[in-house]
Amino acid sequence: MLAIERRNLILEQLQREKRVVVSELSAYFSVSEETIRRDLEKLSEDGFVVKTYGGAVLNEDNVVDMPFVIRKNTNVAEKQIIGKLIAAMTQDGEHLMLDSSSTAASAARYLKAKNNLTIITNSVETLIELSEVSGFNVISTGGVLKEGTLSLTGAQVDRSFASYNVDTAVFSCKGIDKVAGVTDSNETNAYIKQTLLSSAKRKVLALDHTKFDKSALVRICKLSELTHVVTDVKPSEDWLNCLTDNNIACIYPKIGV
Repeated sequence: MLAIERRNLILEQLQREKRVVVSELSAYFSVSEETIRRDLEKLSEDGFVVKTYGGAVLNEDNVVDMPFVIRKNTNVAEKQIIGKLIAAMTQDGEHLMLDSSSTAASAARYLKAKNNLTIITNSVETLIELSEVSGFNVISTGGVLKEGTLSLTGAQVDRSFASYNVDTAVFSCKGIDKVAGVTDSNETNAYIKQTLLSSAKRKVLALDHTKFDKSALVRICKLSELTHVVTDVKPSEDWLNCLTDNNIACIYPKIGV
């Protein structure tokens, strides 16, 4: 197994369990404890983990995006539910923008059942997902490929999103908070999503239930700037009231969905 493959598996475990132990990882991967320590050192340097005595914990405050393969394999069932709900609220012939989140990429899989959509995205994963769909107009923003994320970034992305007017923008975030609003881990991502939102009539935040009452470093937008929140579980009454007060339609699965 390559070191990068092992580190990705370690990150997947950290996403699930929030902590890892050197001795346990050594036994699981059949490598020396020194090899695992080097892996954790690299992950610490990249901002993903905080080393502890005998192991490491997930860096919940990191400003670095997890590799796409990790995000893609996290909360898979929840993202499938969200993707189906987004497809259900999308009409044939619509123009959409999708950000580079794994949640939006999941939605793209279910949008393939629609007809005559125009989809503009900075997600390489979404471009690949839609590459063989007949009758779609799929537009890449262009830009610089960000290592490990399968997302395109840079000024070209902003210019591209800003040059279109679409029906719906679908994006995700690191957290949503009643005071902080909708937030992300770094300024570059947040700015791209702000541009995306400014180009759409319907502004759809797609996020799973674990991101409620969480906040990250940079604000994307205020709650009042959203039109829809799509999530996998019915939010608390407190959150439903908050969303209603901000004129946001909340979409979540009913029985049988």
